[in-house]
Amino acid sequence: MNNNNEYFDLLRKIKSQPKASQRDLAKELGISLGKVNYILNALKLKGLVKVRNFKKNPNKINYIYILTPKGVAEKTKLTINFMKRKISEYDELKKELIQEKNKNKKKRK
Repeated sequence: MNNNNEYFDLLRKIKSQPKASQRDLAKELGISLGKVNYILNALKLKGLVKVRNFKKNPNKINYIYILTPKGVAEKTKLTINFMKRKISEYDELKKELIQEKNKNKKKRK
């Protein structure tokens, strides 16, 4: 998984589950806890995510992850790039299938 995919996946999870722990995020994304921590710190340094403690929580190790406006914009850009890649992959597979189908028709004749 490259950085953009990891950033994209984590930004999506944070958007849908801002109160998820790093352990939960790691489990859902299938990556190590250390990697989630590393990516979150990178996203924080880029200004894409804010990290806040839960208010009035006696357990101060619980955090909430919030996408900044810059984070929302980056997530949107990554989503568009992801969709473009998937459409391109689909078009390529469709082209290959058509070529295979045409080959099989020629063989039958």
